[in-house]
Amino acid sequence: MKIQLPDTQGVLHPYALTGTPIAPSKLTKNSARVLYSAAHVVSDPFGDHDPTGPAKVDWAKTMEFRHYLAGMGMGIAEAMDTAQRGMGLDWNGALELIRRTKEELPDALVANGCGTDHLDPADAGDLDDVRRAYLEQVDAIQAVGGRLILMASRALARVAQSPQDYITIYSDVLNACDQPVILHWLGEMFDPQLAGYWGSDNFADTLDTVVQIIEANVAKVDGIKISLLDADKEVQLRRRLPEGVKMYTGDDFNYPELIEGDDQGHSHALLGIFDPLAPAAAYAVSKLSEGDAKTFRATLDPTVPLARHIFRAPTQYYKTGVVFLAWLNGFQDHFIMLNGAQATRSLPYFIDCFKMADGCGLLRDPDLAVDRMSTLLKLYGA
Repeated sequence: MKIQLPDTQGVLHPYALTGTPIAPSKLTKNSARVLYSAAHVVSDPFGDHDPTGPAKVDWAKTMEFRHYLAGMGMGIAEAMDTAQRGMGLDWNGALELIRRTKEELPDALVANGCGTDHLDPADAGDLDDVRRAYLEQVDAIQAVGGRLILMASRALARVAQSPQDYITIYSDVLNACDQPVILHWLGEMFDPQLAGYWGSDNFADTLDTVVQIIEANVAKVDGIKISLLDADKEVQLRRRLPEGVKMYTGDDFNYPELIEGDDQGHSHALLGIFDPLAPAAAYAVSKLSEGDAKTFRATLDPTVPLARHIFRAPTQYYKTGVVFLAWLNGFQDHFIMLNGAQATRSLPYFIDCFKMADGCGLLRDPDLAVDRMSTLLKLYGA
């Protein structure tokens, strides 16, 4: 199958698709690694709203995608930044998403983003404001039976004066959690407002603070996700975690080596890139569970260039690449995003996404993908 694709000068060149679509595999509770996909939401393009108003979500398509992930045995990291949390999806919309996923998939492995995003950082006067905001979301999510991912807080980053302030807030919030939670360490490349999180710009100091929080609350912590796009830093933290506390890689650049691990340990995964890569991730880990590390790497290694492209700087706009591939693959009928975020990447970016996804076998219906790519090209006048 062929399509004419323009180069950066607008000159068309023939491109022949070469990839063989990866058939979904089924992970089990005994799989070698726990995998969470941070899942996107589908916008309702017919909603009468502007980008600054409440999100208008196509709930049927949004839930359909979650059934698809759960059908492969993938965990769902719900209402996270991949769902445009705080970047189009507000707290009320997030809670509705959490509630619907719990109702439709009561037996699926789901963990839900819990933060302080209903509190404008500019309105946070002190730590008490942040504590109340966290506890409001803790109570609301637990009231619908949801497990928690404690997300980093822009408000806490604004008002905290020292590492001790982070230790105090996290200890108070963890004390209110009914089940062990996943902590979320999100780097400023994903959210510039989180610069200096944990009370320092020095990694060694922040590492000490995070480990201190986990050790003091070990019964309340299932694991921690670290998203710094730095494999060495993740391994440093992984080697200091108390026994029984999981490392969930959030490194969308280096996930194959981190999930495979070494003779001192391995990472599980909680990744936005495992939204478009779900079939490859499930197949790779199913092979790893059989002891076939070679096929595991042979499946995931070729996806890394695509992941690095999707998550290239400005990294916070990676959601656009994720939703673009969901549209190409037929999980939604349009390429419209909350907050108009489909406009945050360029046409050459989309063309490269298309080519690399094809090469990795991630276009599940090549005919449909070509048809939709052709539609996008016409929209851009190509």
